Amino acid sequence: MFTTTIRFVTLGMLAAGLLGAPAFAAGGGGGGGGGGGGGSMDPFASSSSQSQPQPVYPKRTGTKATQKGKKPNNQSSIDDPAFAAGYRVAYDTIYQRNDYATAISQLKSLGHDDHPNVANLIGYSYRKLGDYEQSQVWYERALKADPNHVLTWQYYGLWQLERGNREQALYHLSRIAAICGTDCEEYRSLAAALDKPTGTAFAY
Repeated sequence: MFTTTIRFVTLGMLAAGLLGAPAFAAGGGGGGGGGGGGGSMDPFASSSSQSQPQPVYPKRTGTKATQKGKKPNNQSSIDDPAFAAGYRVAYDTIYQRNDYATAISQLKSLGHDDHPNVANLIGYSYRKLGDYEQSQVWYERALKADPNHVLTWQYYGLWQLERGNREQALYHLSRIAAICGTDCEEYRSLAAALDKPTGTAFAY
């Protein structure tokens, strides 16, 4: 009888302990730095998805265009979640896998060829594939959509340097300075490229 009483008391204490224990949310805690930080954040990161794990993009110079004097309807921003998700897939295809041909198809399939971010990345991908003619077409398309798209001015400036057009690259640098000043990452990146010997291969 005494042994049975002890068992009931023990089971009762165990049940009370389990019912009173705090619940831990799945996936909670840790994971600092989920957004990649600073200029390496994707320009289409949505604030509405903050409760979901955010993709971490490679830390690199100038992935987010720096602009001042943005208008409310600036074409460099978008609220369409499906477009943003598709863009992030193409972004990863470029910067994580360096699969530029696939990225071009992915970007074109979004149906927003005239969006400056999309056109710029298509131009970038063509440049990385060595197709400078198509690359130029898409850089020009990006700047037609948004003349203040500094990331395009930076990448197009690198295009100019790779083609031996140093004076044009300097003009692109001056355009960046006029838009975001000389302290923004796009300016510093292109300025550093201009300091390198002719024929240098650029990471971006």
